[in-house]
Amino acid sequence: MSTSSASSSSPRSRASKASPAPSPARSSTSRRRAALALLALLAPAAAGCGAGAVQVAPPAPDAAAARLCAGLRLPQKLHGLARRDTSPSSPLTAVWGSPAIALRCGVPAPAELGPVSQLQTISGVEWFGVPADRPVTWTAVARQAYVEVTVPAKYAPPGDVLIEVGDLVKAAIPAKPEGQI
Repeated sequence: MSTSSASSSSPRSRASKASPAPSPARSSTSRRRAALALLALLAPAAAGCGAGAVQVAPPAPDAAAARLCAGLRLPQKLHGLARRDTSPSSPLTAVWGSPAIALRCGVPAPAELGPVSQLQTISGVEWFGVPADRPVTWTAVARQAYVEVTVPAKYAPPGDVLIEVGDLVKAAIPAKPEGQI
Protein backbone atom coordinates (compact mmCIF):
# COMPACT_ATOMS: atom_id res chain seq x y z
CA MET A 1 0.00 0.00 0.00
CA SER A 2 1.62 2.94 -1.25
CA THR A 3 -0.74 5.36 0.50
CA SER A 4 0.44 4.25 3.95
CA SER A 5 4.09 4.84 3.13
CA ALA A 6 3.26 8.29 1.77
CA SER A 7 1.58 9.27 5.02
CA SER A 8 4.43 8.13 7.25
CA SER A 9 6.88 10.77 8.47
CA SER A 10 10.46 10.60 7.46
CA PRO A 11 13.32 12.59 9.00
CA ARG A 12 13.31 14.70 5.88
CA SER A 13 9.67 15.67 6.20
CA ARG A 14 10.11 16.49 9.93
CA ALA A 15 12.88 18.94 9.13
CA SER A 16 10.69 20.80 6.70
CA LYS A 17 7.88 21.32 9.21
CA ALA A 18 7.63 24.88 10.51
CA SER A 19 8.70 25.32 14.12
CA PRO A 20 6.28 26.94 16.48
CA ALA A 21 6.53 30.73 16.90
CA PRO A 22 8.79 31.72 19.79
CA SER A 23 7.05 32.84 22.91
CA PRO A 24 7.38 36.57 23.79
CA ALA A 25 9.36 35.63 26.93
CA ARG A 26 11.86 33.54 24.94
CA SER A 27 12.20 36.29 22.29
CA SER A 28 12.90 38.99 24.89
CA THR A 29 15.43 36.75 26.67
CA SER A 30 17.20 36.08 23.37
CA ARG A 31 17.36 39.79 22.59
CA ARG A 32 18.71 40.52 26.06
CA ARG A 33 21.39 37.85 25.66
CA ALA A 34 22.35 39.21 22.23
CA ALA A 35 22.58 42.74 23.63
CA LEU A 36 24.75 41.57 26.54
CA ALA A 37 27.01 39.66 24.15
CA LEU A 38 27.36 42.78 21.99
CA LEU A 39 28.18 44.89 25.05
CA ALA A 40 30.77 42.35 26.14
CA LEU A 41 32.43 42.62 22.73
CA LEU A 42 32.30 46.43 22.61
CA ALA A 43 33.39 47.16 26.19
CA PRO A 44 37.09 46.38 25.64
CA ALA A 45 37.08 48.48 22.48
CA ALA A 46 35.54 51.41 24.32
CA ALA A 47 38.07 51.04 27.13
CA GLY A 48 40.88 51.13 24.60
CA CYS A 49 39.48 54.38 23.22
CA GLY A 50 39.79 56.15 26.53
CA ALA A 51 36.55 55.41 28.34
CA GLY A 52 36.55 55.94 32.07
CA ALA A 53 38.11 58.48 34.39
CA VAL A 54 41.86 59.01 34.48
CA GLN A 55 43.63 59.15 37.85
CA VAL A 56 45.17 62.61 38.27
CA ALA A 57 46.28 63.92 41.66
CA PRO A 58 44.78 67.37 42.15
CA PRO A 59 47.20 70.02 43.40
CA ALA A 60 46.58 72.05 46.57
CA PRO A 61 47.28 75.66 45.55
CA ASP A 62 46.99 78.70 47.78
CA ALA A 63 43.82 80.79 47.46
CA ALA A 64 45.32 83.27 44.97
CA ALA A 65 46.53 80.53 42.61
CA ALA A 66 43.21 78.68 42.94
CA ARG A 67 41.34 81.85 41.85
CA LEU A 68 43.61 82.21 38.81
CA CYS A 69 43.18 78.54 37.92
CA ALA A 70 39.40 78.95 38.12
CA GLY A 71 39.73 81.44 35.26
CA LEU A 72 41.52 78.95 33.03
CA ARG A 73 38.97 78.08 30.31
CA LEU A 74 39.77 74.50 29.38
CA PRO A 75 38.41 73.27 26.04
CA GLN A 76 36.42 70.11 25.32
CA LYS A 77 39.07 69.23 22.71
CA LEU A 78 42.83 69.70 22.89
CA HIS A 79 45.15 68.69 20.06
CA GLY A 80 42.06 67.17 18.40
CA LEU A 81 41.46 64.89 21.41
CA ALA A 82 38.24 64.74 23.43
CA ARG A 83 38.26 65.74 27.07
CA ARG A 84 37.82 62.95 29.61
CA ASP A 85 36.87 62.78 33.28
CA THR A 86 39.48 62.80 36.03
CA SER A 87 39.43 60.91 39.28
CA PRO A 88 39.12 62.40 41.73
CA SER A 89 37.11 65.06 39.98
CA SER A 90 38.70 68.49 40.41
CA PRO A 91 38.39 71.89 38.71
CA LEU A 92 42.20 72.04 38.88
CA THR A 93 42.76 69.02 36.61
CA ALA A 94 41.81 68.01 33.07
CA VAL A 95 42.76 65.26 30.62
CA TRP A 96 42.31 64.67 26.91
CA GLY A 97 42.77 61.54 24.78
CA SER A 98 44.28 58.13 25.42
CA PRO A 99 47.04 58.00 26.46
CA ALA A 100 45.98 61.08 28.36
CA ILE A 101 47.43 64.53 28.01
CA ALA A 102 47.04 65.71 31.62
CA LEU A 103 46.84 69.27 32.94
CA ARG A 104 47.12 70.36 36.57
CA CYS A 105 46.76 74.02 37.52
CA GLY A 106 48.14 75.42 40.77
CA VAL A 107 51.02 72.99 41.17
CA PRO A 108 54.11 73.99 43.18
CA ALA A 109 57.24 75.08 41.33
CA PRO A 110 59.12 72.03 40.00
CA ALA A 111 61.81 70.89 42.45
CA GLU A 112 64.40 70.93 39.65
CA LEU A 113 63.63 74.55 38.68
CA GLY A 114 66.41 77.02 39.51
CA PRO A 115 67.84 80.35 38.40
CA VAL A 116 69.95 78.73 35.67
CA SER A 117 67.32 76.22 34.45
CA GLN A 118 66.86 76.04 30.71
CA LEU A 119 63.38 77.24 29.70
CA GLN A 120 61.60 76.98 26.37
CA THR A 121 59.60 80.01 25.28
CA ILE A 122 56.61 78.98 23.17
CA SER A 123 54.16 81.67 22.06
CA GLY A 124 55.16 83.96 24.91
CA VAL A 125 54.95 81.36 27.69
CA GLU A 126 58.05 80.05 29.49
CA TRP A 127 57.99 76.24 29.86
CA PHE A 128 60.26 74.09 32.00
CA GLY A 129 60.51 70.43 30.91
CA VAL A 130 61.25 67.35 33.01
CA PRO A 131 63.23 65.16 32.59
CA ALA A 132 65.75 67.53 31.04
CA ASP A 133 66.98 65.10 28.35
CA ARG A 134 63.50 64.07 27.06
CA PRO A 135 60.80 66.21 28.65
CA VAL A 136 57.37 64.68 29.08
CA THR A 137 56.07 66.96 31.82
CA TRP A 138 56.13 70.68 31.10
CA THR A 139 55.36 73.42 33.61
CA ALA A 140 54.40 76.95 32.62
CA VAL A 141 56.63 79.08 34.84
CA ALA A 142 57.09 82.82 35.39
CA ARG A 143 53.32 83.00 35.92
CA GLN A 144 51.36 83.83 39.08
CA ALA A 145 50.19 80.19 39.12
CA TYR A 146 52.12 77.23 37.76
CA VAL A 147 50.40 75.02 35.19
CA GLU A 148 51.74 71.52 34.55
CA VAL A 149 51.05 69.58 31.35
CA THR A 150 52.11 65.98 30.80
CA VAL A 151 52.34 65.11 27.11
CA PRO A 152 52.87 61.38 26.40
CA ALA A 153 55.52 60.48 23.82
CA LYS A 154 52.76 59.41 21.40
CA TYR A 155 52.04 63.12 20.80
CA ALA A 156 55.69 64.15 20.31
CA PRO A 157 56.80 66.74 19.62
CA PRO A 158 54.80 68.50 22.34
CA GLY A 159 55.00 71.98 20.80
CA ASP A 160 51.47 72.02 19.35
CA VAL A 161 49.96 71.00 22.69
CA LEU A 162 52.04 73.61 24.53
CA ILE A 163 50.97 76.31 22.06
CA GLU A 164 47.28 75.49 22.67
CA VAL A 165 47.66 75.35 26.44
CA GLY A 166 49.96 78.38 26.46
CA ASP A 167 47.27 80.52 24.82
CA LEU A 168 44.86 79.51 27.60
CA VAL A 169 47.48 80.21 30.28
CA LYS A 170 48.27 83.67 28.85
CA ALA A 171 44.56 84.57 28.85
CA ALA A 172 43.97 83.57 32.50
CA ILE A 173 47.20 83.70 34.48
CA PRO A 174 49.26 86.90 34.53
CA ALA A 175 53.03 86.80 34.17
CA LYS A 176 55.24 87.40 37.19
CA PRO A 177 57.44 90.47 37.22
CA GLU A 178 60.48 90.27 34.90
CA GLY A 179 63.18 87.95 36.22
CA GLN A 180 60.92 85.87 38.50
CA ILE A 181 60.23 82.28 37.62
